[in-house]
Amino acid sequence: MYTQTLQIVNSGTIESGFKGKKILFANIPADGHFSPLTGLAVHLKKAGHDVRWYTGPSYYSRIKELGIPYYLFDKAKEITIRNIDEVFPQRKHIHNPIRKVIFDIRTYFIERGPEFFDDIKEINKTFDFDVLICDSAFTGLAFVKEKMKKHVVAVGVFPLGESSKKLAPPIFGLTPAKSLSGRGFHALLRFLTNRVLFRKPHAILDEQYRREGFSRNGKNIIDMPIDKSTIFLQSGTPGFEYHRDKISSHIHFIGPLLPFRRKAGQCLSFEEKLYRYEKILLVTQGTFEGDVNKLIVPTLEAFKGTKYLVVATTAGWNTSMLQARYKGYDNIVIEDFIPFDLIMPHADVYISNGGYGGVMLAISHKLPMVAGGLHEGKNEICARIGFFKLGVNLRTEKPRSEKIKKAVMEVLQDPDYRYNVEQLSEEFKRYNPAVLCGQLIDALPDLKLYQNN
Repeated sequence: MYTQTLQIVNSGTIESGFKGKKILFANIPADGHFSPLTGLAVHLKKAGHDVRWYTGPSYYSRIKELGIPYYLFDKAKEITIRNIDEVFPQRKHIHNPIRKVIFDIRTYFIERGPEFFDDIKEINKTFDFDVLICDSAFTGLAFVKEKMKKHVVAVGVFPLGESSKKLAPPIFGLTPAKSLSGRGFHALLRFLTNRVLFRKPHAILDEQYRREGFSRNGKNIIDMPIDKSTIFLQSGTPGFEYHRDKISSHIHFIGPLLPFRRKAGQCLSFEEKLYRYEKILLVTQGTFEGDVNKLIVPTLEAFKGTKYLVVATTAGWNTSMLQARYKGYDNIVIEDFIPFDLIMPHADVYISNGGYGGVMLAISHKLPMVAGGLHEGKNEICARIGFFKLGVNLRTEKPRSEKIKKAVMEVLQDPDYRYNVEQLSEEFKRYNPAVLCGQLIDALPDLKLYQNN
């Protein structure tokens, strides 16, 4: 166990005569919220900004590797996928994906906001930062913007959630309606979501904000991070987003914001197998989902002993058990972690539960997909994969082996899937995320000058 402390840990030195901005990064303690910010942080540090990071103890070693000074949670409770069901045991009994989303919004996100704010106020006493850059789910951002009067740059690490009269609320995984009755149903869902489903989360937010003397301006919990940010950087491009008549002027698509990667002479331990099999399938459930029976095991069962090489990465969930179970199959590779940049150029289909970072990487590598995810907002990502025909949306978290096999064969046999992914990949290439973000951040005015005048 690491001692939580707000003492800064100096992983690098700041040159005297520094002219850049003082930037504090922060993230919800989940890989999908942390990893996309790392490349941007390194870029801004190299550009001459004073970059530091506020995060949970689980991430200190990775921040340290980046050479960025950091502060650890003190007042804030660190809740991760590894301990969330222990901290909230009732969560294990919630099986409805919508109810689970509402529960997580309240406990994992909203209730942590004041804790984050208390920590950041302490940090600010010795590091009077100019800009907070955080993932869009970091619930301390509204307090920093409204109470500390600082710039907040929120990074959208899942599909754009801004409300639209053309779309259903972004928790149901519904694609745009094509009929008048469908649009009417979506309008009803928007009303019920704001007035019924979000009633308790909104009540908690209203009480938190009232104590600090500001409000959510009538915005729902999904729109609030957009409303409370100075600029909103949306990872991805318009080609992976549903059409809206308009979006807020401070929202900027920046291309796929991918994790920082050191240039290293890495190689895959099973590289020789890549050239012996007819097709290569990459399967993962990301870092958040620990039940390997949902997607990994059905995929292995569907293709064990075939001419297809199945490469499974488990994020450390039950790896040894799976390796022992499938040790007799030469066409199966199971590892804790496999660098996607090394395996994706060889793969033919990416099978996942729809984690946004993995999907961004797959599109970048022109890799069509089979997606099966409902919880933690993954239904929205999987819905887009199916809607834009970048792959097959299984519409379940627990597909049978036969369903996975059928979906994989459909993706392999229908050239439209690969063509659509290749087109979107070309759109991705037109963006330089770190440079675009850097330009927008450089252009932020010095608020201290306004406050002192």
